[in-house]
Amino acid sequence: MDQKRRTIIAAGAAFGLSGIAAAPLYAAGPTYSFKVGTNVPVSHPIYLRLMEAAERVKSDTGGKVEMRIFPNGQLGGDTEMLSQVRSGGMDFLTLPGVILATMVPMASLNSVGFAFSDYPSVWKAMDGGVGDLIRDKIKATGLVVMDKVWDNGFREITSQFPISSPTDLQKARIRVPVSPLLVSLFKSLGAAPTPINFSELYSALQTRIVEAQENPLPIVATAKLYEVQKFCSQTSHVWDGYWLLANGRAWQGLPQDLREVVAKNMNAAAIAQRADSEKLAITLMKELEQKGLKFNKPDPAPFRKKLAEAGFYTEWKKKFGAEAWAVLETYSGKLG
Repeated sequence: MDQKRRTIIAAGAAFGLSGIAAAPLYAAGPTYSFKVGTNVPVSHPIYLRLMEAAERVKSDTGGKVEMRIFPNGQLGGDTEMLSQVRSGGMDFLTLPGVILATMVPMASLNSVGFAFSDYPSVWKAMDGGVGDLIRDKIKATGLVVMDKVWDNGFREITSQFPISSPTDLQKARIRVPVSPLLVSLFKSLGAAPTPINFSELYSALQTRIVEAQENPLPIVATAKLYEVQKFCSQTSHVWDGYWLLANGRAWQGLPQDLREVVAKNMNAAAIAQRADSEKLAITLMKELEQKGLKFNKPDPAPFRKKLAEAGFYTEWKKKFGAEAWAVLETYSGKLG
């Protein structure tokens, strides 16, 4: 077993993953070889579960299908990789919904501010009507989307100062993904949002181009953002997931039986990764505190009130349409 493979298996064990076993040697090379891009680092559960799924796909297809995982934005920034998967320069991509929304606006429906307060309500919506609506819109672009969305988590704010209320965000330079909804949300809260690709985030915080950012705790940990931030305010203002997308031509080029193997293993990996992510959310706060990050948990009510007063909910209801908004409120309750 080579050193790279030992490292992957050791990383999987560290996250309590199972099923990554030594793959058999195949006499012939793969019939189908796919590039899979992701922006997460190698220690993130999404990468680890993708690696596990790739091994299972290879095993279940007798070595016919090889899925090569490229982590940490190696194939480009988020928007660049989206362009590549559309053109066929890349075959598969995991992409947060808030970024996919630059092409498929409905992909940010689940990321309306404070729509969800816990994971049970999230999965009920995303495996139900909200997820169905988003997947239909993605498919209309010619991209293929797997049935199960992966967990990115509830987004929290890290900064050089604590955030206790919307007043603390006034004119704060906060990095957001290239996402119209998150730009709108933080403008409505009075901040100065700055869209920056994830691959440039650490350096932007380090050089103080921005003084704050917002991401789920697993991202804060695996990207080592605690090294360049002092506080974490657990606003949980948005939940977002990663969609696993495929180039339509590459997908249709696979025989039906092999497509079923890929889809089955990738959807199973998504379900397993959700559990990984939820467990991490519980344990990471203590670990990040030990690394020097100071935590506080603001009351969400003033933030919701500020968004409503600024017309945020009215604006996005109009953009998504009354029908889609009604589907969202079926799971979230009344918004605005």
